Amino acid sequence: MKSSLFAIITLTLSACATQPTPTLFQPIPSPAPIVGGDRDAHGCIASAGYTWCARESACVRPWELSAEKHLAQGVDAFQQYCTSKP
Repeated sequence: MKSSLFAIITLTLSACATQPTPTLFQPIPSPAPIVGGDRDAHGCIASAGYTWCARESACVRPWELSAEKHLAQGVDAFQQYCTSKP
């Protein structure tokens, strides 16, 4: 009986010794990125579809500018318009 009681006490104490010690200070997870916080060098928000157009000196949405200026659809037509001088 004494040996089984000693074994139970030993196992109980060893189980307590292997558990991690709780800490008062938990690491703070890094905040999620802010939606719309991806501005480029000109201040254009790419996640909202804006791209810098030098000819307009403004951030524009390519598909809106193409419709407004009656440009051909596509990246090439947009880039040609925005990089050329009026």
